[in-house]
Amino acid sequence: MAWFHREQTPLVAREQESRVPEGLWLKCTSCKEILYRKDVVKNSFVCPKCAFHFRISARERLELLFDGDWEEFDENLVSSDPLRFRDTKAYGDRLKDGKAKTAVYDALVSAVGELDGRRTIVAAMEYGFIGGSMGVVVGEKVTRAIEKAQAERLPLVVVSCSGGARMMEGTLSLMQMAKISAALARLHEARLPFLSVLTDPTTGGVTASFAMLGDLNIAEPGALIGFAGPRVIEQTIRQKLPEGFQRSEFLVEHGMLDMVVDRRELKKTLSRCLKFLMD
Repeated sequence: MAWFHREQTPLVAREQESRVPEGLWLKCTSCKEILYRKDVVKNSFVCPKCAFHFRISARERLELLFDGDWEEFDENLVSSDPLRFRDTKAYGDRLKDGKAKTAVYDALVSAVGELDGRRTIVAAMEYGFIGGSMGVVVGEKVTRAIEKAQAERLPLVVVSCSGGARMMEGTLSLMQMAKISAALARLHEARLPFLSVLTDPTTGGVTASFAMLGDLNIAEPGALIGFAGPRVIEQTIRQKLPEGFQRSEFLVEHGMLDMVVDRRELKKTLSRCLKFLMD
């Protein structure tokens, strides 16, 4: 009898099932620390080790800013795909994918509720929906939020997180820049405050319109803010950009922003600003 024999099929090590549920841990993009997800959520989605600000969804943003329940409005507005656009994928399919991924119909959630006891309209952009890009629906929802604020004499807060105008809607997307800016001019004439909160990233047509038109422009730490991206600028001017160029700290030093505020202090800061502007 042989001491050993060859198996007909190779032996494969059995994979042990992980005891850690998916999503229980996450890795910080900045310091690379492995973090307990519940600790990050409790810390307003800010890394407790290095204070890196994670991107969050529009509804998570509203949870952080409102005192309790809020009422969403204009939630059922949907793009009609006016140009029947197609690149590597049909635009209609991208819209369906965005809705399935984020559970919203387009890249902005607008709601009314109480922010530190003051009834306020807050519109938060959803980066998970086609990069938070601004098309006809986003432009219409922002405009309606402005008009609702004016009609009800309420302050307005818009939280931007966007790659810019949505190319799949062409000129119709670019038209939203002028449309929203005109609505904000009317809000200003009505002497009602508009606070613009810029998060990572805020670029393109959103930066070139309403994101920089606030009575106060407030950014989160480390946010990328600009019209064209740094790589595009470097390739165009053929020069190396300064360290930290287009980051919120660089912009506040050069007079483009009013302040940079940690997300954990954002609600209190917005409340103080609204008290100063309205009371």
